[in-house]
Amino acid sequence: MPAAGGLRRPWTTNLRGTALAIAIVVCSMLAGALYTFAMGEDVNWDWQNYHEYNVWAVLNGRYGVDAVPPGFQTYFNPIVYFPVYYLRHFLPSPYGLVIIGAIHGLNLALIYLFARLVLRQAATVAAIAAAVAIAAAGPMTLSEVGTSFSDVLLALPVIGGFLLILVADRRPAVRYLLAGLLIGAAVGLKLTNVVYAIGAATAVLAAARPLRATALLGLGGIVGAALTGGEWCLIAWRDTGNPIFPLFNAVFQSGEVAAINLMDAQFMPHSVLDALAYPFYWLVGDHRGAEHPFRDARFAVVTVLLVLGLFVRMRRDSAILTRRDVQFVVLFAVSYLVWLGLFSIQRYAVVLELLCGPIIVLLLARLAASVGPALPKMSPVALNALMLTVAAAIALWSQPADWWHRPWSDIYRPKIADELRQPATYLILGKPLAYIAPQLPSQSRFYLLADIGVPIVPGGIFDQRIRAGLKAPLPGGVRELHMRGEPDRSALLDRYALAIDRSRPCVAIEGARPGTTLESCPLIERTSR
Repeated sequence: MPAAGGLRRPWTTNLRGTALAIAIVVCSMLAGALYTFAMGEDVNWDWQNYHEYNVWAVLNGRYGVDAVPPGFQTYFNPIVYFPVYYLRHFLPSPYGLVIIGAIHGLNLALIYLFARLVLRQAATVAAIAAAVAIAAAGPMTLSEVGTSFSDVLLALPVIGGFLLILVADRRPAVRYLLAGLLIGAAVGLKLTNVVYAIGAATAVLAAARPLRATALLGLGGIVGAALTGGEWCLIAWRDTGNPIFPLFNAVFQSGEVAAINLMDAQFMPHSVLDALAYPFYWLVGDHRGAEHPFRDARFAVVTVLLVLGLFVRMRRDSAILTRRDVQFVVLFAVSYLVWLGLFSIQRYAVVLELLCGPIIVLLLARLAASVGPALPKMSPVALNALMLTVAAAIALWSQPADWWHRPWSDIYRPKIADELRQPATYLILGKPLAYIAPQLPSQSRFYLLADIGVPIVPGGIFDQRIRAGLKAPLPGGVRELHMRGEPDRSALLDRYALAIDRSRPCVAIEGARPGTTLESCPLIERTSR
């Protein structure tokens, strides 16, 4: 009997471990699904501008017909937006977006695993719960759950790659290679993830064999980026002369945009002191870094704990962090500093926001263990209580941003007026309007004239395409498209000798964002007046 009991124990232990893993995954997905259902239908600005249009354009061969309806975002890699496009269009609402929200929820299961493996002996139930609670309440993470934004979706391979780096003590070759593959794939799908590739490359310098680790990580990264972004880069290069059009055009010299390195600098700090203060701006609700209000304490807490840890380390003769801890801190800090220097756009920091949970709990555990003889040692119960209190305070203080939603009872299904039932040539005078293109007759053409980042270059391929389209009239004629209430940009029509025909009425289309209206007015040649 004792022998039988000894055999049964590992089996029951494994069964419990498997059941726990399944329960955590199911609960994480359920949390994402329920949050999506509570928020309503996603109609964010980027979905209106290019998430919807770019996939539709690929599926319907529009890249050789239209002229950059979303503006400079037209040639951003659309592959990552295919899942939400298909789920949104081929499943009845709200099921498609709820499924996407459930997939986004998997980040919580990954944070649970991350915290367990990184904390090791300090991975108490309270510590893991605190890490997951902090991650679950991230204002940017919540703002993207159940939406077409790709940052929260691509957090899965990025965090997975980070975790493989931190646990690469066993089978290091396979794990570094796979880590590079995952992070590289995320970069290929969205170039802003390069900040995490740089953070990962810096972290492996603290590996047991840094040169080998760097080579394997780099090889995996190149393969991953080529698999997910290589084909699209070739398409962009063929069409525009720049494989990542319109970015880094000072290097690639495409004739379709000025020879500058186009960057969105609206949220970047103005000085070193300003940069250091960013976590504390977010703490008090100063939402520099995002267009919509949010509030977040986690980065301020991480900053204070890192400074405190540095102070304790300077006062002690021995390290308070293990090599794996150092790798994690370096990975986090370098990624954050590169993000701050390149973008400072809060949505691009979703990975860091999620990782704040594990790093806060890790630093609290290590600081508690390094208390000197002059202070009483913190008991495990007190430490667990502290972790849970900090997590609760961060979660309760957090205020997520909202990138616009519609109630499920009023999902976006615009009615198209009879005047717009015929294929027409549309000159678009604003952004974001490209999302309406799939709702109009499929033979229509769409030409954007109003993008600041990529204005139509005289004599370029897009200018030639517009002029050729105007010479080949469609049954619905030539019309402009603008957002009601936006500044008048009709002067952009002068280049093509067109003007609004005031003798005929404009036609209204309900906008995706509640309370907005699109208008389309007929155009005539100036010389025919």
